[in-house]
Amino acid sequence: MININNLLAEYGLLLDEDRLEEWVDLFTEDAQYKVVTRENKKLNLPLAVIWCDNKNMLRDRIHSYRHVNEHNLHWDRHIIGHPRIQPINATEWQVQASYSLFQTTLEGRSILFSVGAYDFQMIQENGVLKINFLEVISDTGSFETLLATPI
Repeated sequence: MININNLLAEYGLLLDEDRLEEWVDLFTEDAQYKVVTRENKKLNLPLAVIWCDNKNMLRDRIHSYRHVNEHNLHWDRHIIGHPRIQPINATEWQVQASYSLFQTTLEGRSILFSVGAYDFQMIQENGVLKINFLEVISDTGSFETLLATPI
């Protein structure tokens, strides 16, 4: 049986445990991952803070994070709210959930980094539940530090 709650838990834990390469494996090859602001979403403006339109772009983003970009060193902690699950058909679901993302610096300072909502489209692919589309809708476009890791 497909368990959407388990996929959501895995999503957050892989990010929190810095297992980003495994996180990418939760997505289909043609998946889209977008981070937008609530204001842009409401006004139907196309500008995204991050927009990866396939799994290779997600892999590239993680590679850049690991080997190229300079960023604040931190630990993430995701809190994902109870999801609303709506079937699209027998193998596809729309899943929406609230999230809070805390970041803790190496010095031990914790901040509320981002709050918002997830809008997923999940599909069953060869008996495995995968993310085909994810729009992260951040309540604000203002981040205290660099948006280095996925939300």
